Amino acid sequence: MTATFHSLRDHLLISMPHLNDLHFSQTVTYICDHSEYGAMGIVINRPVGITLADLCDHLDILCPSISDQQQPVFFGGPVKPERGYVLHRAEDPKEWPDSYFITDDICLTTSVDIIELAGSGQLHSDYLVALGCAGWGPGQLEQEMVDNSWLSCPANSDILFRIPAEDRLRAAASILGVNLDLLSAQAGHA
Repeated sequence: MTATFHSLRDHLLISMPHLNDLHFSQTVTYICDHSEYGAMGIVINRPVGITLADLCDHLDILCPSISDQQQPVFFGGPVKPERGYVLHRAEDPKEWPDSYFITDDICLTTSVDIIELAGSGQLHSDYLVALGCAGWGPGQLEQEMVDNSWLSCPANSDILFRIPAEDRLRAAASILGVNLDLLSAQAGHA
């Protein structure tokens, strides 16, 4: 009997306490795409210590928007760390023709013009800027789920965009009714 594939697209991956991986320990990752060909996501709770103003300065982009200048930039994952990814709300796909729509109102954009819009204060929606992404080959994420490396839950836009980064892991776990402090850091099976 073959197992039925279940996509985790638009879900959050919550790292288990025993996940001892430099890139993913104590992280929550938003899954942007997941199919039988693999998965791609953005870590949403690990700021890299630079702001949107710093990134704009590095790219020679003006960042006059005072309110957006201090927006943190996140470590999105170890794949293509030189590339920028912006998760953002968007209501009209025609307005964002080069963006990948994950849901009806959340999309992923990698073009530099979205950084220009954010820096100028013209991105009038919730957004998160990340450098790099997380990627899994065919069957890899499914095996990591079987190995109990991750918990998953449906995504929540408050966790993605509004809750402070340092609180996102616990907030995601609380959706499942899980207190991460009560879970063992030891991996094992009963």
